[in-house]
Amino acid sequence: MFKQFTAAVFLIAFSAQIFSKAVIVVNFYANQAYIAKTLCINKANLKMRCCGRCQLSKRLKQEDNKERQNPNLKIEKGNEVISSKSFFASYQFQEVNAGVDVYPDYKAHKLVDRSQAVFHPPTA
Repeated sequence: MFKQFTAAVFLIAFSAQIFSKAVIVVNFYANQAYIAKTLCINKANLKMRCCGRCQLSKRLKQEDNKERQNPNLKIEKGNEVISSKSFFASYQFQEVNAGVDVYPDYKAHKLVDRSQAVFHPPTA
């Protein structure tokens, strides 16, 4: 139970760090009417048609500043090799002699001794 709780806490913490900008944008669009009426700097100027986007850009800039202040927390983007050729199974192909038949020829006139009671065509 403790391990599951700890794993859930870590999962939420990592998700919050990764999706912090997305959470800000979703929060803005969910509360855009409230932000435009109360928090918007340009609400008196109707020609700008800001609709609260000034607050969105302000919060996104704050988030960028937080990321710049803590460069160690940001994951470096790089190409990592997580597998190599030694992990894959290899197969050595063998040559087949051209003169040897791999499959026997079909003999149309050769009868096979089978029980007719068991092996027979289906009845209609």
